[in-house]
Amino acid sequence: MKQSQFLEVLDRDEAERRWRAVVRSVPLAAERIALEDALGRVLAEDVRSAVDVPGFDRANMDGFAVRSEDTFGASELEPVRLRLNAESLPTGVAPRIEVAPGTATSIATGAMLPRGADAIVPVEVTQLDPSDPGFVQVQAPRVPGAALSFAGTDMGRGETVLFAGTRLSSRETGVLAAIGRAEVLVFRRPRVAILSTGDEIVQPGEPMRPGLVFDSNGRILADAVRELGGEPLFLGRFRDDPAALRSALQRALASADLVLLSGGTSKGEGDLNALVVGELSPGIVVHGVALKPGKPICLAANGDQPVVILPGFPTSAIFTFHEFVAPLIRDLAGLPGARRETRTARLALKTRSDRGRLEYLLVGLVPDAAGALSAYPMGKGSGSVTTFSRADGFVRIGRNVEIVEADTPVEVTLIGRDVPVADLVVIGSHCAGLDRIASFLSRRGLSIKLLAVGSQGGLEAARRGECDLAPIHLLDPESGRYNEPFLEPGMQLVRGYARMQGVVTRADETRETNALLVDPGLRMVNRNRGAGTRILIDKLLAGRTPPGYAYEPRSHYAVAAAVAQGRADWGVTTETIAREAGLHFRPLQPERFDFAVPAARWARPAVQMLVSLLADPGSALRGELGQAGFPAA
Repeated sequence: MKQSQFLEVLDRDEAERRWRAVVRSVPLAAERIALEDALGRVLAEDVRSAVDVPGFDRANMDGFAVRSEDTFGASELEPVRLRLNAESLPTGVAPRIEVAPGTATSIATGAMLPRGADAIVPVEVTQLDPSDPGFVQVQAPRVPGAALSFAGTDMGRGETVLFAGTRLSSRETGVLAAIGRAEVLVFRRPRVAILSTGDEIVQPGEPMRPGLVFDSNGRILADAVRELGGEPLFLGRFRDDPAALRSALQRALASADLVLLSGGTSKGEGDLNALVVGELSPGIVVHGVALKPGKPICLAANGDQPVVILPGFPTSAIFTFHEFVAPLIRDLAGLPGARRETRTARLALKTRSDRGRLEYLLVGLVPDAAGALSAYPMGKGSGSVTTFSRADGFVRIGRNVEIVEADTPVEVTLIGRDVPVADLVVIGSHCAGLDRIASFLSRRGLSIKLLAVGSQGGLEAARRGECDLAPIHLLDPESGRYNEPFLEPGMQLVRGYARMQGVVTRADETRETNALLVDPGLRMVNRNRGAGTRILIDKLLAGRTPPGYAYEPRSHYAVAAAVAQGRADWGVTTETIAREAGLHFRPLQPERFDFAVPAARWARPAVQMLVSLLADPGSALRGELGQAGFPAA
């Protein structure tokens, strides 16, 4: 058989660069779908809660809603006697009676907390007064917030709860249901047409005879596309007939975003796929990559529509699919780039490689008694169906390396076996500006874990080396400086942004701050100890403890919810959240929202990316923060 040669065998990265330069690789158009159809889809927008979750302060157990200060000193021997209010609160009913000093209201688990109460006494530590059933005896003290879930502490109205690029699992659809979203905007799934070609191919279930092979590639590729969030369109098996191939290719191009052909890439006389694909415009961009396995791969395009001819051998087809096609499908689907974990191991056996080709040596990993890994080559060849499915990872052997001796240390890239870890762990104070930073980084392929524990909690996490960043906004009352005075040895400070804190009320209350502070009829909402805002509030109050001082939600969103819903009359939150909640805002003090970074985490790529973006006043991140009301400090 006459064999024609490859026109140009390219380096792997150069081949991908040339192909990506001509094909579409941005996410497909978005579409709005029902929540019931959203499982597995990819969000095309950040999702912000339109409600507070929970939507009201609620009881976490059956018992009595009380003022915690009324229970101080209570014990079994000396119970506190409280008068019962004339209502009992089941779930789904709004309270009518305020809990005044010396009173209590019977309440069920999940029921709405009445005004005035700041704790729940569980029924197990109470009993009705035997001498007067209109009173209850409390046999144990309660602290403010006991057995309560505050409104907005799970999710606050206006809070970003899911970021664009998130692939929706049952956990995320549960979040969407909890905030009442019946529809969601997602990227359209890439449609990938798959054609298996070759006279020797038969489909599973069809009669078999010597010289034929069952089509495993079609099944593998279709399911791999589905795993990546695409929609596979398997068009069947086609014989080596130019007219039939042209017709099938045109149908595939008309119905799909990306077309895969399997087989026919070696430029032999009987291989017609390259001939037919070469008739497209611009046609073949790359035919032959200095890669083992997978040298015969053909990367092409019809306009900006990607077309790929994968090698016919299963391992070559699977490997080149994951190297070249899978990243493109993820881009079209709006998914962030996949990270590959690596492990250090010793090569168990001497291995020879072909000079001139980058070899991806598939290996199985075996730990010894001490846990050290040995990498055993999976040497079944590119025609093996099982090699890729059973390998734990692969080792890259350079183009100019012919022999790798046994016991050589190697880096093994894992094939999706380990649970991925976050690129950036952020523990500390929460802010709407921080949401925008996380969204920005998420859109650039980084996975972010956010834990809101307050500024002091963040500094503790940084001291223990548990996070990459600790967001803080702590005011030193003596110096009037933010954040620097609180840093410990071994921490570095990254300048974040400025934000305005202020006193908020409902829109119909227009008095200035001083008038609010001295009005004994007004109830405040505080912040939790350890929060930077709590320091600011205590400075404002100068030792006073107005009604509601013990009411301590853990977020700015919860403060806004308490005021907006009438459980409190004033509180301190940020201007951005106040505006979103429709509250009257009185500027109190501008502050800096910065990031403490443990020295051991400073060199991490995600940290350095953020540091660089924040240091550049012209960066896109700085632009987004400024537009949202968070200018550089």
